Amino acid sequence: MNIAVYCSSQNELPQEVVEFALQAGHWIGSHGHTLVYGGVNAGLMHVTAQAVHDRGGRVLGVIPEIFNHRADPLCDELVLTRDLNDRKSRMHALSQAFVVLPGGLGTIDEWVSTLSQLKVDDNREAAVIVCNHRGMYDPLIAQLQATARSIYSQGKYFPVSTFVTSPQELINKLNNITSNNEK
Repeated sequence: MNIAVYCSSQNELPQEVVEFALQAGHWIGSHGHTLVYGGVNAGLMHVTAQAVHDRGGRVLGVIPEIFNHRADPLCDELVLTRDLNDRKSRMHALSQAFVVLPGGLGTIDEWVSTLSQLKVDDNREAAVIVCNHRGMYDPLIAQLQATARSIYSQGKYFPVSTFVTSPQELINKLNNITSNNEK
């Protein structure tokens, strides 16, 4: 299974945040899955890739050509894209499940874009697990829930996101996804 991980490229984040990336990466690698990520050699992106690599998993980086100089050498395969929008589309197309770790605007954009792409691709069963560390995504979750209940979206697609607050909850949800996909 290919699992996209959206996360921060910032370095020197608190260890409790790094732990999400480490646990996700260790789980992906030790279960023989492939990490699909932004391909940059920095921050939680690199931490996740290193953890996958250390446990024998495959690392697939998807990176805009303009950032090729920042590509992570851990990538078993590097997919170059035209721009960030093309990267999001390629990551979505390559993945069966999605993990949203703590991150900034780029991470939020990737999460929301994934939700909107799932809407277009109705027949695909996918899971989106959002690591809501210390409630950082609470305001966005509230907005998405309000939108889902509104007359504008009819609530069809938001429920595909599952929220976790600890690395152990993340691992439990990843175990559930893979056991559901094996049935």
